Amino acid sequence: MKMKLSHFTYKLPEELIAQYPTVHRDEARLMVVDRNAGTIEHKQFKDIIDYFDEGDVLALNNSKVFPARMWGNKEKTGAKIEVFLLRELNAESRLWDVLVDPARKIRIGNKLYFGEDDSLVAEVIDNTTSRGRTLRFLFDGSYEEFRAKLKELGETPIPKYINRPVEPEDEERYQSIFAKVEGAVAAPTGGMHFDKNLMKRFEIKGVDFAELTLHVGLGTFRPVEVEDLSKHKMDSEQFWVYEDAVKRVNKAKQEKKRICAVGTTVMRAMESSFTTEGDLKADHGWTNKFIFPPYKFNVGNALITNFHPPQSTLMMMKSAFAGHDLMMKAYKTAIKEKYRFLCYGDAMLII
Repeated sequence: MKMKLSHFTYKLPEELIAQYPTVHRDEARLMVVDRNAGTIEHKQFKDIIDYFDEGDVLALNNSKVFPARMWGNKEKTGAKIEVFLLRELNAESRLWDVLVDPARKIRIGNKLYFGEDDSLVAEVIDNTTSRGRTLRFLFDGSYEEFRAKLKELGETPIPKYINRPVEPEDEERYQSIFAKVEGAVAAPTGGMHFDKNLMKRFEIKGVDFAELTLHVGLGTFRPVEVEDLSKHKMDSEQFWVYEDAVKRVNKAKQEKKRICAVGTTVMRAMESSFTTEGDLKADHGWTNKFIFPPYKFNVGNALITNFHPPQSTLMMMKSAFAGHDLMMKAYKTAIKEKYRFLCYGDAMLII
């Protein structure tokens, strides 16, 4: 059956969208979906260790979110403008691709002022998309000082569906505990349920960790607007598959162990970089790979993920991995059992 956008529709009750994470990361609920048995079990995230054995691999995304949301004022009118930093285009020229809101108020040539003392100024030099712009920041200091200034003026970019102000705690809780390579504008949420204690328990059990990096951009979240999925184009996201991860994953593959992608971003990076034999290979670049059913996965054979919005590319990837009917059944069950959805919500393990 040819999959269409409408096949991924379900009604997400607003009260199930998590506004806060659980107090202890590993105490989120966990739905375990078994592809072969077609079964659904209900656990706590800390129970996930029971599904892994010595020699299995958890592939982790060590991407770190930076404070990408800034608030500026337009010259002359003083209108408040939200600027969402997407991608640094040129470090030397201080050029960035950004989203602006409200977009209709911003034209090429406009200047924006940031900070209470207008300590940072940017000029709009290009229209990149209907909502996007390219800004040149006008800053005299060194590059390190400039990045420090962005950090000082930016805030943690928690999603708009979290209907509350950003809190200081969000800076830490909107990251996984293994986040270290800065560059994402949204958290790879599949890894957010791990804490140090659980990682230690995996280590003692002999489960291996393989780190790679994929910086989540807007591509992951941009809505699909075509019924024919083959016509949807993903925005590119930057990734690195390191030699160390390749060795660990391929050893586990050779030994027929479980290779679990912690998050759809990890699965996407691994599926963007494999040999003709289906082994993982070291790589660095940009991927616009869009995975939807039917699709044959080459590297990972298990997936840890969250509950995603209807008609999202993330949900489509999970359907390709678990089977469409089973995935829709899992979502229906999650709503009935009142699981918490989206980035601060509960988790799913697909085996």
